[in-house]
Amino acid sequence: MDALIISLAIGAPQIILIAVVILLLFGGRKIPELMRGLGSGIKEFKDATKEDDAPAKATEEEQKKL
Repeated sequence: MDALIISLAIGAPQIILIAVVILLLFGGRKIPELMRGLGSGIKEFKDATKEDDAPAKATEEEQKKL
């Protein structure tokens, strides 16, 4: 079990290797487009989670009034 955890540890050399492989696979022009898509996806996810929290907060405030 400990060997599995140690083998999954990602250090700086592994991150650099992953970045180089991604650069080779997608090319320099596609990476900014991919990052924009990832950023917009994260933004939509955050907005969706905020919308889900809003009704819960309203319900908590209504319960406090009672």
